[in-house]
Amino acid sequence: MLHMASPACGVRQESMPHDRTIDTFLEPGVLVRHPSRPDWGMGQVQSVDGARVTVTFEDAGKQVLDGREVKLIYLGPDPRGDGHGL
Repeated sequence: MLHMASPACGVRQESMPHDRTIDTFLEPGVLVRHPSRPDWGMGQVQSVDGARVTVTFEDAGKQVLDGREVKLIYLGPDPRGDGHGL
């Protein structure tokens, strides 16, 4: 099933089967990449307000994402400690 993610990001995102919670380790200053938009480059989380995550990307500027729908990829050590960061 597909749905449209936040209008600000304009990306079709496949619905994920998980519990739809936001990653609790997302906080301002964390460096991330968007999993389906590598062309946006590296991003830095600017703010987290509930499920709303504002990230400034190198090549896409400020994007407001729904953190329940887009699971951002951590750059550097993964703060969750599960080894999935780059």
